[in-house]
Amino acid sequence: MDLWAFDRRYREAGVLCGVDEAGAGPLAGPVYAAAVVLPPGADLPGLNDSKKLTEKRREALYDRIAAQAEAWAVARVEVEEIDRTDILSARMRAMQLAIDGLAVPPDLALLDGNRDHGKYAAVTSPHVTVVGGDGKSASIAAASILAKVSRDRYVSGELDALYPQYGFAQHKGYGTRLHFQALDRFGPCPAHRRTFLKKWEAGRT
Repeated sequence: MDLWAFDRRYREAGVLCGVDEAGAGPLAGPVYAAAVVLPPGADLPGLNDSKKLTEKRREALYDRIAAQAEAWAVARVEVEEIDRTDILSARMRAMQLAIDGLAVPPDLALLDGNRDHGKYAAVTSPHVTVVGGDGKSASIAAASILAKVSRDRYVSGELDALYPQYGFAQHKGYGTRLHFQALDRFGPCPAHRRTFLKKWEAGRT
């Protein structure tokens, strides 16, 4: 699919940004979101959904996107807010924070997915939801890369340094066997989403 052709359909609205989030599923760490305003002539070879790219390719594209974008912003919602509200609300809040962080205010945001609100938060900027948007829209694909790389860098760097016993650099906070083995041995740390550990906790009683 021509990701740029998809975006061109919406450019009549004015300044267009793509928005995506990363880290909805892990047991630990914040949820991240990014918003990106791309110029029509951006040179981003291999741009695609971040999940379809290797880590090395994501890192390379991150730098190219950051250098060429007319505006970009990354935001995150912390574990405490995820547990206090819910992950859907946290995702929506992170997306709106990313949009709000753009130096160039967008006239329209393309959101990945089919949700624009949760119980406690919503995307309030003018927007369109796009199911599978990170594989359809160049702007959303770029946002998916910025969000994914930003989160992976934080979890692999800062969280892994703070809590090396959990192996965050290897599993990025997802519920792998290694991660559950560390939880069984050490119990949860402050970076864990306690609302995501209810099944694990129930299995220990």
